[in-house]
Amino acid sequence: MSTLTNATLDLIANRASTRTFTDEPLTQAEKDAIVHAAFRAPTACNLMSYSIIEIDDQAVKDRLVVTCDNQPMIAKAPFVLLFVADYQKWMDLYAFSNVDELGFEPREPAENEMLLGVWDALIAAQNAVIAAESLGIGSCYVGDIMENGEEHAEVFNLPRYTLPIVMVIFGRAPRPVEPRDRQTDFVLMKNTYHRLTNDELQQVSDSLARKFAPHGFSAPIANYPQSIYAKNFNSDFMKEMRRSIQWWVKRWKEGVGA
Repeated sequence: MSTLTNATLDLIANRASTRTFTDEPLTQAEKDAIVHAAFRAPTACNLMSYSIIEIDDQAVKDRLVVTCDNQPMIAKAPFVLLFVADYQKWMDLYAFSNVDELGFEPREPAENEMLLGVWDALIAAQNAVIAAESLGIGSCYVGDIMENGEEHAEVFNLPRYTLPIVMVIFGRAPRPVEPRDRQTDFVLMKNTYHRLTNDELQQVSDSLARKFAPHGFSAPIANYPQSIYAKNFNSDFMKEMRRSIQWWVKRWKEGVGA
C-alpha cells in the first residue's frame, strides 16, 4: 500500500462497484461532466476509435436485464453508457474522402485496429467511472454486453467494424459501498514476466482463501482456484461470452452477420 495520499488517490482507493441505486436522476450537468471526462481519456493516435451510446429507453434497459445475465440493476440505473470499439466511422471517413486516390493497396481494418478500439473504449470508460465517483455517483461495469452478440448487434444497430466492449451503469448508492479487497500477491513484476513457482502458487491460493472464502469450501471444491474454475471459468455465461466474442471477431474480419 502506498504511503502517499491525496484526494484523487483516496477516491480511487475507496471506489467500489455500485449495484443498487436510489431513484434520484442524474442532472444533465452531471451527465455532461462524466461524458466529457471520457472524451479526455488517452486515445491511440488521437483517433478516438470508439463511440459511446447513451441508453435511456426503458424498454431497451429492461431487455438488457435479460440479455446481460438477468441483472435487474440495469433497468434501475438512471444513467447507462455503452462503450463501443468503433473503426466503422474511420472506414466511412476514408471512403468519403476518396483515399483510393492515394494509391495504397485497399485493405480492411484488422486485429490491430480492433484492439486499438478496445483499448480506447476501456480507457474512456474508466475515465467516466472515476469522474462519476468524484461527483458522488456510483457505477458498475457490465461486461456481459459482449454476450448474445447477434441480439445486441441488432438492438444497437451496430455495423461491421464495431464491437461492444463494456456497458457502465451509473447512479447514487442508497448507502456507502465498501471497496472489496484485492489479491495483489505476485501481481507486480519487474522487467520480465515471472511465472510462479509451486510454492508461490500455494501462497496465492492460501491468500485467496483467507480473503474471499474464510469459511472454507463445500465438496468437491477443495480450494479457491477450484471454486473459480468451476463457477467462473466453466460457467454458462463464460461459454456464451466465448461464443459471442468469436462471433464478433468473425463478423469484423469476414463481415458475417453484419
